[in-house]
Amino acid sequence: MKKTFFLFVFSLLLAEFIFSQNERKFSGFQNNSNRLEVFVTDGKYIFQAYNENIIATTFIPNGEQEDTFSYAVVLKPLQNITTLSDNENELWYKTAGLKVKISKSPFKITYFYKNKELIAENKGYIHTDTAEILNFQITNNETLMGGGERVLGMNRRGNRLELYNRAHYGYTTHSSLMNYSMPVVVSSKKYIVHFDNPQKGFLDLDCKHNNELSFESIGGRKVYQIIAGDDWFDLMNQFTNLTGKQALPPRWIFGNFASRFGYHSQKETEETVNKFLQDSIPLDAVIIDIYWFGKTIKGEMGNLDWYTDSFPNPQKMINDFKEKNIKTILVTEPFILTTSKRWDEAVNKKVLCTDTLGAPFRFDFYFGNTGLIDIFKPKSRHWFWNIYKDLVNQGIGGWWGDLGEPEVHPHDLQHINGSADELHNVYGHSWAQLIAEGYKKDFPNVRPFILMRAGAVGSQRYGLIPWSGDVSRSWGGLVPQVEISLQMGLQGIGYMHSDLGGFAGGEHFDSELYIRWLQYGVFQPVFRPHAQEHIAPEPVFHDERTKKMAKQAILLRYALLPYNYTLAYENSTTGIPLMRPLFFIEENNDTLFKIADEYLWGDAFLVAPVTEKGQKSKNIYFPRGYNWFDFFTGKKYEGGKSDSINLVESHIPVFVRAGAFVPLVQAFQNTEVYNTENLQVHYYFDKDVLQTSYTMYDDDGKNPQALSSNKYELLTFAGKYYKNILKINISSNGGNYKGKPETRNINLLIHNLSKRPKFIKFSGKKYKNYVWDKKSKVLNISFAWKDNYREIKLKF
Repeated sequence: MKKTFFLFVFSLLLAEFIFSQNERKFSGFQNNSNRLEVFVTDGKYIFQAYNENIIATTFIPNGEQEDTFSYAVVLKPLQNITTLSDNENELWYKTAGLKVKISKSPFKITYFYKNKELIAENKGYIHTDTAEILNFQITNNETLMGGGERVLGMNRRGNRLELYNRAHYGYTTHSSLMNYSMPVVVSSKKYIVHFDNPQKGFLDLDCKHNNELSFESIGGRKVYQIIAGDDWFDLMNQFTNLTGKQALPPRWIFGNFASRFGYHSQKETEETVNKFLQDSIPLDAVIIDIYWFGKTIKGEMGNLDWYTDSFPNPQKMINDFKEKNIKTILVTEPFILTTSKRWDEAVNKKVLCTDTLGAPFRFDFYFGNTGLIDIFKPKSRHWFWNIYKDLVNQGIGGWWGDLGEPEVHPHDLQHINGSADELHNVYGHSWAQLIAEGYKKDFPNVRPFILMRAGAVGSQRYGLIPWSGDVSRSWGGLVPQVEISLQMGLQGIGYMHSDLGGFAGGEHFDSELYIRWLQYGVFQPVFRPHAQEHIAPEPVFHDERTKKMAKQAILLRYALLPYNYTLAYENSTTGIPLMRPLFFIEENNDTLFKIADEYLWGDAFLVAPVTEKGQKSKNIYFPRGYNWFDFFTGKKYEGGKSDSINLVESHIPVFVRAGAFVPLVQAFQNTEVYNTENLQVHYYFDKDVLQTSYTMYDDDGKNPQALSSNKYELLTFAGKYYKNILKINISSNGGNYKGKPETRNINLLIHNLSKRPKFIKFSGKKYKNYVWDKKSKVLNISFAWKDNYREIKLKF
């Protein structure tokens, strides 16, 4: 009874405390250019417009100083873009797009975009004994996405999300906490709230169903940005303007990887690579897991040097692979075990995290007794980077950063600039930064490959390539992969992908699961089978039927390289993710916010993975506004409707949007020999699409300054249909780069032509050297083309 009475009194006191925060009083303001300061009883607000789509709001309680450092934001505010109006009841802080209404009594802050209300502070800032909270009021019908990497369904409203990066080994169809926990909320109303504070906390997406949104942290900045857009493409562009664009990755990452946990020796690694070559299965890279630095799983981590008993001549291995155009990738971890060869060095050089007395902080985890590199300490960054630098000079072609949440991060451990809980969520982010900046300084002509298991908001600007962790090798593990990638793409991380085939567990090899996962992998950002070694993840070690089907998927992946590489260009310049939700192209259909088993691969493809064993058919929704064509059969489907599609084992359902151009090449052994001299361009003609265009990107695949130095080419294909005349125009921006073809041999295939054209003109002259297939309804026109303008005219 006493306990109950105590809890009752405590709840009344807490309610009184929160209520007092809600009684915040307006006391004045000061306007300084674009920066507006509003003074209230318990502190002050600062409003800062970055552009007409982004406004940052900071609350500084009385007695605290402004902290302007952000791990996430890189955009600089524009000047002279705001106006301020003041009357008896309210202040208006306005840009041409976003507007903030500051009601004086009762005090309230409300955000609008082009006169449409987005969100409002409800209780605003709240301070309790354990947390600092920013509380908002939202509408009752909006879908909420974001919060980083989770498996909760596309609509995450109703959940209270912990913000603490943590691995979830063997997850399947539900996971509330994973490797990327990001304080980002994406609303179906086409706005984003980014809480610019990475400290440990919670993101409450209306878990009490009272139309409230809250960000809770253990401390740190009380800063958030509101980002709004006219459409989803604009919103993605604005958010990545704020947090940084992903640099173009090296082109070879769109090829095939050989990877497992793990190759135990140089001999085993070389035999695996040679098996791919013998079977003529394309391959671009091999990833070597922890056995490169030790014989066993435990006790060796932190050696960070070759274990020569197993890898007696690593330099020869690397060079031999390089001659075969195969990149060698190594795993590294930030843990230095006390039993490792580098422990004494790490202690003496003071590169490890410490206890409160300054001594190296030691703790136990799965791999042994260890310390942790203080990734925030300049001395530690220099030490760690020099290890990478030496290995890059040996010929290592890229890096896999594992366990970077960090996997174990005791709360009483100290970094140079804060505690473990304050910095935990930006450890992987700062690790990726270290590598990216090291390359920029010491290897400025190399695009780095940085595969990381954990990161934070803005990690994409360091070239970070994320994967979805240690997923179960099961159908349940395959099911959530689309959701994970779509959600991360909405939050600026465009290259989220999975261990193809699944990683964890699996008692017996399931060929159907393996093939369906690889078929899905053709249309995800990185094609990288990877798994625990008791069941081989590489197709070359499976039966002939499995190997044949896997090879078909890999060959298609390589054929799609000109299209896929263009997606990378679009992501680098606009922030649009490679994998996109259906609502990107059909905005006024709220049911699409629930769909996570279909997605758009770029603007041309609709992809529907097969995620059930023995599945014979799949119901697929075709987005409104376009007709859609089966990529493999050419069959036409009407947009705005669902249809049951019979499944075949050779591929998953893939459809092409009417009016789309899709560039392809003949498959090849690896991307080092890739070029666009011989180019297939598929155009999916439809009378309902009167005008369309597509721009393909090409460069040398290697130059980090390709975009900034104009060492690239843009090829534009445009289609226009009017009064039974179809015109297709081909042009180039005339850009130049190393390896650019002097002449391209174009094979233009026009789909869905129900009859032969009456005539075809090529740049004004009649053209007769074409092939029309009545059965497939495909017209084939072949010609040599330089980068000058050409028009093809068809009369029906």
